[in-house]
Amino acid sequence: MNFSSARQYFYQEIQQPDEYIDLAKAALYVAQEEYPELDVEEYLNALDTMADEVGERLPSSRYPLRVIQSINQYLFDDLGFVGNQTDYYDPRNSFFNDVIDRRLGIPITLSLVYLEIARRIDFPMEGVGMPGHFLIRPAISEMEIFVDAFNRGEVMFAADCQDKLTQMFQQPVTLRPEFLATVSKRQFLARILTNLKYIYLKKQQIEKSLAVVERILLLFPDATSELRDRGFLYYQLGYYPQATKDLQIYLENVPDAEDAMSIRWLLKEMRE
Repeated sequence: MNFSSARQYFYQEIQQPDEYIDLAKAALYVAQEEYPELDVEEYLNALDTMADEVGERLPSSRYPLRVIQSINQYLFDDLGFVGNQTDYYDPRNSFFNDVIDRRLGIPITLSLVYLEIARRIDFPMEGVGMPGHFLIRPAISEMEIFVDAFNRGEVMFAADCQDKLTQMFQQPVTLRPEFLATVSKRQFLARILTNLKYIYLKKQQIEKSLAVVERILLLFPDATSELRDRGFLYYQLGYYPQATKDLQIYLENVPDAEDAMSIRWLLKEMRE
């Protein structure tokens, strides 16, 4: 499979209404641009098998905490899935096939393994985009519990989330409702891609950064900051007409942006 057909499959998957997007497929299409030979079905089958094995262990009384306990035992004790503490910024932590193969990932991709198994055993869960850390929770409105897939499925309550934020930001953080808001499937995929984008930017891999930003813009065509970033990346690659177009649209949308002056200077430089 070539790069553009993986992109095409990704695009087709995210064209559907949000609730119909298959997160596992979409995440595997993201990985397929990196691994053109990747067999998506093989990984979907692996998730089916995992779910079947969890299903066999479920207690007859399916209390949410007992279901979570069964998933935790299977994923973290039996299979040995673990958060990659030593090399958090390895791009493989963001590629879903690598996460399944290596049993190693970051909060959002380990959450995806968890969500996909939970969905297959009819225990729907949803992503929670807490600042700086990703959690999941059972999709049961009266139940305020959270699961941290990066820390072996630790069960947390709102107060624990506040402690976690305080610990991460090394200063007292007041828990606001939006910190524990559930994310849409598009937002979930954008968060995986944003992780990859920063990894590639840090490594100065401009073409790979551009490929990631293009996919974020497929998810959110009106994301002005991504449009600006794509303009900068085009500029760095010497694609001046494309860079000019993106940066001009950005300025039209955000004329009083903090970086407006430097962007006008850049546009002038490209014209000359």
